[in-house]
Amino acid sequence: MDTTFVAPMGDRGRLVVPAELRSRQHWEQGVPLLMIETAGGVILVTREQAKALVRSQLEGKDVLESLLAERRAAASSEDAAA
Repeated sequence: MDTTFVAPMGDRGRLVVPAELRSRQHWEQGVPLLMIETAGGVILVTREQAKALVRSQLEGKDVLESLLAERRAAASSEDAAA
């Protein structure tokens, strides 16, 4: 499903999302789209698509344990400096 679409930038920075892409993504008129800037470029998604993307990236990771480990390391550094 990797397809390239072209959307020339118009006056005042406006883009027209090609009809075929809107149809394939089920983007209806008025749907809010997020533009996520990354080091590799810009990702254009709906809020639901962004949530699914984040969930898939976090899948299998213990986020809480990672945050606790970071906090423990920071507290240890603070204790050593005091």
